[in-house]
Amino acid sequence: MRKLENSELERKSVEDFKNSEKTPLIIILDNIRSLHNIGSVFRTADAFLIEKIYLCGITAVPPNKEIHKTALGATETVTWEHSNDVLDVITSLQKEDVEVWAIEQVENAVYLNDFMPEKGKKYAVVFGNEVKGVSQKAIELCSGSIEIPQLGTKHSLNISVSAGIVVWDIFQKNYTKHKV
Repeated sequence: MRKLENSELERKSVEDFKNSEKTPLIIILDNIRSLHNIGSVFRTADAFLIEKIYLCGITAVPPNKEIHKTALGATETVTWEHSNDVLDVITSLQKEDVEVWAIEQVENAVYLNDFMPEKGKKYAVVFGNEVKGVSQKAIELCSGSIEIPQLGTKHSLNISVSAGIVVWDIFQKNYTKHKV
């Protein structure tokens, strides 16, 4: 076994990325405090050709050197938009027939391993503040809530880790037409 050189990884150029068919999944970040978490989510979104990221509330926006530190250029490839109010974003997406799900621990949440995205349907997932999570008002607007099963003592994951797990899970269940 030999580690591949960067030149062997068939990486897309920024232009190729922008022209590629996107995974019909939208990420909504609401009131994320950590610039490193924001950058990490951008990098995950780039890896899976995610359609768009909404940065809501106090979530910082590019250009920002701390976001860039973990995004490694993904802020140049992934389409993003800022909105002051996550509720407006959720309502607007629902009007466009996007099914919006909160990533949160709530009553009657669907475990991620049991969540089966419907083929041909576009989804958006909402990730909330590192301390307070997704707001109750946002949860009430969503179609439902997805919970990542956890067996340890903490029952919480870093937002960027949660985003990586959820995006990969939904991607591999429904959108593996891309070369994986």
